[in-house]
Amino acid sequence: MDPLKQKFQEKSTALKAEIKALLKEQGNTIVDEVKLSQVYGGMRGVKSMVWETSQLDANDGIRFRGYSIPELKDKLPKGAGNQPLPEALFWLMLVGEIPTEKETKWLTDQWTNRSNVPEHTFKVLDALPKDTHPMTQFVTAITSMQSTSVFTRRYAEGMRKSEYWDATYEDTMNLIARLPRVASYIYRRTYHNSKFITPDISLDWGANFAHMLGVEGADFKDLMRLYLTIHADHEGGNASAHATHLVGSTLSDAYLSFAGGMSALAGPLHGLANQEVIKWILRMIDTLGTRQPTKEQIVDYVNSTIAAGQVVPGYGHAVLREPDPRFIAQKRFAEEYIKDSELINVVWKCFEVIPPILKSLGKVKNPWPNVDAHSGAILVHYGLTEYSFYTVLFGVSRALGVLSQLCWSRALGFPLERPKSVTTSFMVEYLKKNSVNA
Repeated sequence: MDPLKQKFQEKSTALKAEIKALLKEQGNTIVDEVKLSQVYGGMRGVKSMVWETSQLDANDGIRFRGYSIPELKDKLPKGAGNQPLPEALFWLMLVGEIPTEKETKWLTDQWTNRSNVPEHTFKVLDALPKDTHPMTQFVTAITSMQSTSVFTRRYAEGMRKSEYWDATYEDTMNLIARLPRVASYIYRRTYHNSKFITPDISLDWGANFAHMLGVEGADFKDLMRLYLTIHADHEGGNASAHATHLVGSTLSDAYLSFAGGMSALAGPLHGLANQEVIKWILRMIDTLGTRQPTKEQIVDYVNSTIAAGQVVPGYGHAVLREPDPRFIAQKRFAEEYIKDSELINVVWKCFEVIPPILKSLGKVKNPWPNVDAHSGAILVHYGLTEYSFYTVLFGVSRALGVLSQLCWSRALGFPLERPKSVTTSFMVEYLKKNSVNA
C-alpha cells in the first residue's frame, strides 16, 4: 500500500470509530433549527452535512484543515518559485498533515505516472463542435473516462463495503492526475487550432498544466500553482461541492460524481462568475474609452450598473463578510510580479471604490471582493484572454477538495443523502397549526 493511502486508512479508521461513538452517545442532540426562510431560500446556512477538508468562516475566510491561506503559503512545500504546490494541499486535505518535501515529490511523481488519458476521451472531444462551451467539453471528457473507474469495476465484482474508500482513492488519484491534460487539450483544441503541446514530465502538476496551456514563463507557472491551491475547496455547502457529494452518496464513482459537481460549477451563479467579472471590467474600459480610468469614472460606471438593476460581478459572497483571502492572495501575487499592468490597476481601483458604494445601499451584507474579482485580470495579463475557459481552470482546482472529501465520505460510510421535502400547502397548514398552539 502506498504511503498516502496507508496514512489515510489509519486516519479514517480512527475518525470513523470516533463518529460511531459520538452518534451512539448523542445522536438525538439538536444541532440546529431551520427557519421558513431557509426552507424556501435554498437551505442557506442550514448545518446538514459534514465536510472534513475545509471550513469557511465569515470573517477569516477559508481554512484548509485549520490553516488559513497565508499560513498555507508559508508552510506548504513550494515549487520552483515561491508559491505552494497544489499536490501538498491535496495531501493536507486528505490526511490533515502538512507533507514533507519528500512526500510532496512522491505525490507529484504519482500523478505524473497516472496522467495518461484514455485515447477514446480525445476522440469524444474531437467529435464535439469546436465552439462547444469548454465546460461542456470538460464534463463530457470526465464522463467519458468513467469507463476506467476502479470503483465501478470492483463494485461489480462484489467489493466489500469496507473497501469502498480504497477504490475511490484510486479513482481520485487517477482522475486528478489526468485533469491538466484534459483541460489543456480542450483549451488548445478550442482556441489554438488543435496545436497541442506535449507534457513535460519533469515539471510539477501545476507547472506542467501551465506548460501544456502554452503560456511559458516561471511566473505564470507560479501563478498556476497559486491558482490551483486557493480554488481547491470552499467547504461542502457550495453548489459544486454539494453536487459532487450528493451524486457520490448514491455510490456513483468519482468520475460521475465529479461530473455532477462540474455541471453545477458551470452555472452563472457559481463558477461562471469568474468570466462575468472580466467581461464587466473590459466592457467598462471600452465604454469609458480608456485603460486608465480614474476612480471617479469607475464610480460613475458602477452607479450606472446598479441603476440599470444589474449586480456588480465579483463583489459579495453568500458567507464571507470580509475581503476574500483568495482575492488578497492574488493581489499579493500581482503586486510582486505585475504591479505595472494597466488592467491590474483597474482591479485595484475597483477594490477601493466599489465597497463604499455597495455599503451605502444598505442592502448588501458583504460589499467586499470575492475570489473572482481578481483572477480574470491576472489571466488576461498573461495572454489567457479566452475567459469562457476560466471555469475549467476553476474545475481542475476544485477536484482536489471535492474528491479528497469523497474519499472521506466512503471511508466513514456516509449514507445516501435524502432530505425531506414538503409542499407549500403543507407549510401553510403547519404554520396555522403552530400559530394556534403557540
